[in-house]
Amino acid sequence: MTIEPTYKKKTLKIILDSNAFFVPLQFKIDIFEELKTLLKGRFQPVLLSPVLHELEKIANEGSPKMRKQASFALKLAEKCMLINVEQEHGALDDIIFKIAQEWKSPVFTNDRQLKKRLRNINVPVIYVRQKSRLEIDGRI
Repeated sequence: MTIEPTYKKKTLKIILDSNAFFVPLQFKIDIFEELKTLLKGRFQPVLLSPVLHELEKIANEGSPKMRKQASFALKLAEKCMLINVEQEHGALDDIIFKIAQEWKSPVFTNDRQLKKRLRNINVPVIYVRQKSRLEIDGRI
């Protein structure tokens, strides 16, 4: 007789910065498959409402090339769990930083300054490495 464990592996929330949604077009990387491989299991991609608003703004007001890329990014964003966040006055990076700190959730970003800030508070960062794969800096 075998006894099955009664616990379930917790689903890890991954906060995606707006630049993460442009990775498939820039580097030909399927971010959701790469995340699945990298995290060896269950994860929940999280889209914060201010990130969605930024993507929508680029899709409406950017250059023709950026509008096209942002439209693609918005389609990818549909695969994420949307979290409504009170839009405070401040930079998008500050909002992501604050929520990542509160939740202790990893963040997928290629923003050098945001990565450094997150690592300073021991929040894991997922980023593109060598333009070909995703990598984690920090412990999950």
